[in-house]
Amino acid sequence: MASRSLGLRSHVNYLVYRVRNLNAGSVVERAREVSRQFGKPVAMVVADMYWQAAFHKVGFQDYVDYDFAMLTRAERKTFMTHPISNAISQKYDHPDYRHLFHDKFAFVREFSDLLGRDWMMLDAGNADELAAFMATHPTIITKRQTGQAGSAITRYTIDDVDDAAAFHRGLLERGELLIEENIVQHPDLAAVCPGTVNSTRIAAFFDGEKTHILAMAQKFGRGQAADQMDFGGFYTMLDEHGKAMGDGYDSHGHVWERHPDTGFPIAEFRLPMLEEALDLIDRAARVVPQVQYVGWDVAITEKGPVLIEGNWGTGVYEIKPSVLGRRTGHRPRYREVIGF
Repeated sequence: MASRSLGLRSHVNYLVYRVRNLNAGSVVERAREVSRQFGKPVAMVVADMYWQAAFHKVGFQDYVDYDFAMLTRAERKTFMTHPISNAISQKYDHPDYRHLFHDKFAFVREFSDLLGRDWMMLDAGNADELAAFMATHPTIITKRQTGQAGSAITRYTIDDVDDAAAFHRGLLERGELLIEENIVQHPDLAAVCPGTVNSTRIAAFFDGEKTHILAMAQKFGRGQAADQMDFGGFYTMLDEHGKAMGDGYDSHGHVWERHPDTGFPIAEFRLPMLEEALDLIDRAARVVPQVQYVGWDVAITEKGPVLIEGNWGTGVYEIKPSVLGRRTGHRPRYREVIGF
């Protein structure tokens, strides 16, 4: 069974963590959402959610996001979930090397050759260097050392700077020490949302010799500095050819047939330069081979793909059956590659 090969202890630890941090009201609210959508009694949904969490490694939000209420038992077993992904990370991402991904300052140094953009680190004495950087790159992205879901990222333009010394000092005080050139994305991605760099999440596993692609999701923003759902973003899954499998969706019950800002039909999207992107992932996976399971975020520019970041404790991007019209997920591919 998967729970044994991926580590029974990790599953028990995960359950203990969830019990300690359980918000029963939140579970009931999720169950009501499912009940409204699929016409099932709330109590039945709650019981099923707890059963799936305890015995099948299904997170409460996984249950909602991947429409478990409409799936058969066999179909449910084809879906990746966050507890399973977490168990893979714990087993195959060596703890001594995880900081190279969690720490954005360490990541940019380790993967500098694959970033495809200029960057610098702030210190107390380089206000003039920052001013020169912004003279060359009028739009910059700043990053704090740690943060998830785009929380550590801010975008500035040269028009935001009235006093270069004060601007530099403010960045230092807020811990925004990593300065990056703003990525100019490929026209095919800008056609969907020009105001945000729309990144591609590629989940991959490096077995020591070969990099295996597990799943690909295309994220779309809403004009903010990040394309994460906390910033109004959404995603759709891509097939092995880089073609969108259908409409876009998020974890808040929203579905987009077209991008709400540009009207672009999401199901018609195709990722440009797919082969080049997969080659970039293969090179990235070999930089820190001790971290085998990573969710890589890639941006496509006219000159080619560039690496945004790698996530060692990668989240799950999966099929949403009610939107994409498909009732099987990516777990068989994960099993084929990883062997759990």
